[in-house]
Amino acid sequence: MTTWHRTGHPTRKTRKTTGRRAVAALGLACAMVVLTAAPGSAGSGGPVGAPDPYFPLAGNQGYDVEHYDLDLDFTPATDLLVARAAIKAEAHRDLTRFSLDFSGPAVERVDVDGRPAAYSRDGQELTVVPAAKIRAGRDFTVTVRYRGTAAPIEDPALGVYGWINTDDGAVALNEPDGARSWYPVNDDVRDKATYTFRITAPAGLTALANGEPQGRPRTVGDRTTATWSMRKPMSSYLSMIAIGRFTVTDGRVGRLPNITAYDPAGDGDDAALHRTTADAVRWGQERIGRYPFDSTGGIIDRIDVGYALETQARPVYDGEPDEATIVHEIAHQWFGNSVTPKTWADLWLNEGFASYAEMLWQEEHGGPTAQEVFDRLYATPAADDFWHLKTADPGRDDLFDYEAVYLRGAMALHALRTTIGDRDFFTLLKVWAEKYRYGSADTRDLMNLARRISGEDVKPLFDAWLYTAAKPPPPRR
Repeated sequence: MTTWHRTGHPTRKTRKTTGRRAVAALGLACAMVVLTAAPGSAGSGGPVGAPDPYFPLAGNQGYDVEHYDLDLDFTPATDLLVARAAIKAEAHRDLTRFSLDFSGPAVERVDVDGRPAAYSRDGQELTVVPAAKIRAGRDFTVTVRYRGTAAPIEDPALGVYGWINTDDGAVALNEPDGARSWYPVNDDVRDKATYTFRITAPAGLTALANGEPQGRPRTVGDRTTATWSMRKPMSSYLSMIAIGRFTVTDGRVGRLPNITAYDPAGDGDDAALHRTTADAVRWGQERIGRYPFDSTGGIIDRIDVGYALETQARPVYDGEPDEATIVHEIAHQWFGNSVTPKTWADLWLNEGFASYAEMLWQEEHGGPTAQEVFDRLYATPAADDFWHLKTADPGRDDLFDYEAVYLRGAMALHALRTTIGDRDFFTLLKVWAEKYRYGSADTRDLMNLARRISGEDVKPLFDAWLYTAAKPPPPRR
């Protein structure tokens, strides 16, 4: 997710100004996630399954990706990226052609199962025509070689994201559909896969990515290659790399590696990041359940985008983050990264849960209680724009509306808590994180789970708090 900085600078997910007076009084930091899914062309009759309503051009439902193997060779002095992406997938139907999302550098060659394939590009679509039909149920590998300069995506509503060149390297922040700026991808938020990253850069630079390092970096001549592996399923918007001059700290949270890094040319260091990340992981394990990935950590860089992002297992921060922002991004590892929404319309499931985690953290660490925060926000007049969007379907251009998606998402969870009681609510948090671990879920799934755990008919509460663009009645206490 991306985050709202407590300095008051709006992020690409928060473009509203009304209602901020209430937010500033609470001292809350917030973050967000964005995903995209939609159809390309599959087989001879179009994609299987429905595209995402907010991002209908992203994704291809004709196949399911199992693994991305990315070889990336980057030279910061020229911004040249020379790359090979090998994508292992399973066909959901017979495929005579299929598409990948890719708006990155020029394609030099495409192979399917080792045989040259025809291809064409149109906007963000890379359409591939294999030499032979791929039968439904069969695994296949498409390999794309490409070379050139990668550039970020600049969206009037969503901001700057994707591949971003920095003073001494590059960072990739993909939310919502920025992965296509630097590798060919099936950018359907539901299509999770494992990843291998081999990143080559000039010697003296450090390359980081999701997951865990595979051995030590290898230097040959004046170039160094680092290999990272993410073994748990990951949506493409959560993939990440960072190349530059970093100071790295290795530690542990129990048996879990905690790898943090910072750019020493920026302000501060990562001592607070390393410590607070460990504290937030331990706290999350107590409140939510076992941590879903094989390592944790974070990266501080000078990116100049004004947000942080909850990239899987290792969030990226644009400058030194405060405690609330770290807690928010770590909470996303459960809510958003492990359990991911089925569509972007349900982004509140990420941001509402992570924002409510901030409230719970503050409640237990000397700050206001969640009830006090809720009461202050609920006092916002009904005519205020604070209430003017639906939390569970805000619309594409308001996907990251801070008030509607983050704060009101957290408020909806608190209203649910007061309605079903603490025992059932905190049971719900743990069961939700475990039941849908590494998968996808939607608001209806949460409502049904809350009803099964509590025995309460919570549909009226969900309708009022999530699907109505108006101030709801106060929850029952």
